[in-house]
Amino acid sequence: MEEKLGTYLVKQGILTEQQLRDAVKEKHDTGQRLISVLNARNYVSETKLLAQLSNIYRMEVIDLDYVIPDKKILERIPAEKAYHYEVLPLDVKGRYLTVAMVDPTDINAIEDLRFITGKEIEPVLASESSIRDALDRYYKMDKSLAEVKAEAVTETKELDVEDLELLETGFEEDIEETKLRADAEGGPVIRVVNFYIADAVTKGASDIHVEPYEKHVRIRFRLDGVLREQQSPPFNLKAGIITRLKLMAKMDIAERRLCQDGRINILVGNKMIDLRVSCIPTLYGEKIVMRILDRASLMLDLTKLGFGEDALKGYFKAIESPYGIVLVTGPTGSGKTTTLYSTLARLNSPDRQIMTIEDPVEYNLHGINQIQVHEEIGLSFSNALRAFLRQAPNIILVGEIRDSETAEIAIRAALTGHLVFSTIHTNDAPTTINRLVDMGIPPYLVSSALVLIQAQRLVRRICSQCREKIKVEEKLLEQAGIPKGTFPDDMVFKGKGCPICNQTGYKGRIGLYEVMPISPDIRRMILSGATSDEIAKKAEKDGMTTLREDGIEKVKQGVTTIEELMRETVSF
Repeated sequence: MEEKLGTYLVKQGILTEQQLRDAVKEKHDTGQRLISVLNARNYVSETKLLAQLSNIYRMEVIDLDYVIPDKKILERIPAEKAYHYEVLPLDVKGRYLTVAMVDPTDINAIEDLRFITGKEIEPVLASESSIRDALDRYYKMDKSLAEVKAEAVTETKELDVEDLELLETGFEEDIEETKLRADAEGGPVIRVVNFYIADAVTKGASDIHVEPYEKHVRIRFRLDGVLREQQSPPFNLKAGIITRLKLMAKMDIAERRLCQDGRINILVGNKMIDLRVSCIPTLYGEKIVMRILDRASLMLDLTKLGFGEDALKGYFKAIESPYGIVLVTGPTGSGKTTTLYSTLARLNSPDRQIMTIEDPVEYNLHGINQIQVHEEIGLSFSNALRAFLRQAPNIILVGEIRDSETAEIAIRAALTGHLVFSTIHTNDAPTTINRLVDMGIPPYLVSSALVLIQAQRLVRRICSQCREKIKVEEKLLEQAGIPKGTFPDDMVFKGKGCPICNQTGYKGRIGLYEVMPISPDIRRMILSGATSDEIAKKAEKDGMTTLREDGIEKVKQGVTTIEELMRETVSF
């Protein structure tokens, strides 16, 4: 089979006859695979080699960077066998086990794996380097946790019986700070904490949740907006893990009764990752949530966030206004920061001064003056805004309008020649107007200052690798409040689940947007005290696409599912 590969590569002009002879000689001398020799000698790139192998063997190529094998799947092939054959189990369907392989023609490997697993082996192609990385990522990490558990048992013997009782009940108030610090700086704890952070970054998680309970510690990652439970750490290391994270986040480890916030900057691989850390006391110890801020993953292109064509045109027109206020609304985790940072990146130019006041500053943007809120020293949104106005900025971003004072200053700034961006928590665009009035802002100021209000949500994308068309059930349409016949032939797309999407049917997320420009008619309605429903009807008559309508359109396009639409929008 390898001879066939070599001959094919020569015929395609990818290798010369001499290169093939040299590679075959080294293969016989060293016992390596021909593929490994070609990679090591840089005769052909891994990408090109994979493409040729795919053509020869008519096999799918898997990118293991986007695969999260289930732990139970990994357990089907022992680590030593996986490393020996350089294979990674990905999925089980019936009597077939899908395995990523460097060399899918290795009959000995396939026969051995069939005997070990009791399954028929269905090979798929993956690059040698990606398989080696994945083996280290999954098998070595599991091995590391097993070693840590063994070490944890040994180390707990050094603790007093009284301390062990405190650890088991979860009440840690009496544990000495020095002992907590010693636990946190122990090898096993550091390895466990580093493991979870690296694993979360590798899997593309947005949050890590560390939740202590009576007899175990639950670890969950938020992947594509949904929490997924991970392997639990040794319970004996509970106090050490929490203290370690608090030390890294520069929190007070002696204070275990109050909520605390902090940040961790850590290098994962070759990427600098910023973690926003929140710690709150619970019945069985302190719960920690870490928001992962990965600069490399920040999308700063408004055209790729999911805006409809008309909505994007309206948004572009509004953000090019010389003054006024643009509000982005939605719940926590709906992508508001990404939208605003993308907006600032588009407007950022040497002739404009842009200033932001945020709590916290999530990403550093080159060429923009960003300020962090420090309430404890008096640097609040409102105080910073007052100071901003003395610096003559062209564009101001206020991280969030939380109170009437901040709202009034922001609106007055918008009326005095500044373009202001901010966020506010409301369910949709029309209700934002009543929210501002309820905060005590006079309707005449609201109507004069507002340029545009945009509401948004994030929904999961259907996995492009396993997307298929299915007949939509009438019951599901009824539950979603969608009339029959909305979708052509009552057919929609859905992900059936594959190794790429970790069997969820979803990979990545996209925004739903409701963009409401403030037209002259809507300004007059605000002044006259119109209700949110009346404003919404007028905006829709003027062409506004609601969140739900945008979602239905994305279901039609095969971007997301009806289930995701139901999860993030309300039917009336």
